[in-house]
Amino acid sequence: MSFLERLGVALPIIQAPMAGVSTPAMAAAVTNAGALGSIAVGAADAAGATDMIRALQTLTPGSFNVNVFVHAAPRRDAARERAWLEKMAPLFAGFGAAPPTELRTIYKSFAEDDDMLAALVTARPRVVSFHFGLPDRTRIAALKAAGCILLSTATNLAEAEAARDAGIDAVVAQGYEAGGHRGVFDPSAPDDRLGTLSLTRLLVLGSGLPVIAAGGIMDGAGVSAALALGAAAGQLGTAFIACPESGADDAYRQALQGPGAAHTAMTRAISGRPARCLPNRFTAWGGAVEDAEIPDYPVAYDAGKALHAAARASGESGFGAKWAGQGAPLARTLRAAALVARIASEMRG
Repeated sequence: MSFLERLGVALPIIQAPMAGVSTPAMAAAVTNAGALGSIAVGAADAAGATDMIRALQTLTPGSFNVNVFVHAAPRRDAARERAWLEKMAPLFAGFGAAPPTELRTIYKSFAEDDDMLAALVTARPRVVSFHFGLPDRTRIAALKAAGCILLSTATNLAEAEAARDAGIDAVVAQGYEAGGHRGVFDPSAPDDRLGTLSLTRLLVLGSGLPVIAAGGIMDGAGVSAALALGAAAGQLGTAFIACPESGADDAYRQALQGPGAAHTAMTRAISGRPARCLPNRFTAWGGAVEDAEIPDYPVAYDAGKALHAAARASGESGFGAKWAGQGAPLARTLRAAALVARIASEMRG
């Protein structure tokens, strides 16, 4: 049985699970069009994830992917966090607001979230994917026993080998071009910043697992190139942001269509982890910040979200996280099913 047959899809096209963008409606439309739709629940609790999965299941009988975050516990440093809030205070003051008095760990890692594990085992989605790292063998075994196919992001061969040794079924080769958070297991370690092309080929030849190429893929030519390198499928995230079914707001969509799409920025300032997004006032400010000043993910994200809320209350959208990859200028405004059909047509030539 081929990898696509195991996934239960006809097309080697996967819609990336971008938090804040991927919705049950979009994932269902992609799945119903013959590809693999995805939702991201890393920013949700178990109850919220259950609601999203149930909504998706009412819209499609097909396979879909549920993505969770498996980040290491943040290293709390009260002095660094106070200094970070003081550094951000002038930004808040520009909107007549004050920064939070303290920061919180706003997202629970799947590595320690028993409620999320129970929710996934009960829901039994066809695919579960991991970002930022790998859960322990007990959690992997529980999901496998529930019949889930497991994917994990890998940004280098060592991470792919770790995924293989842990029993993961396939790896997502996330090139440096990709939008959203880098999936590096250890954000404090050196990052070789491998591009999608070279990374995909390295993992095809060295990981011993099916490989899904991700990063900069926006159309049928990009998916075909990934398949020519030996990938089993291509994963597209930025390509789906402009779809009507996505969760992107008007400001996000306008920025995607603007000149900044050709100049995406990688920053830690928003969340505490490196992430690629459309440039804005926050990324410009963050360009002058030293990594050592920024609290760990997701603690720093608590401040970033508070700043975005203060800015939006004043009519300013330039402090939000508008994730996008380097292929952003190639985005097309089509309904999700029509985009899948267009990509498949482009692959046929």
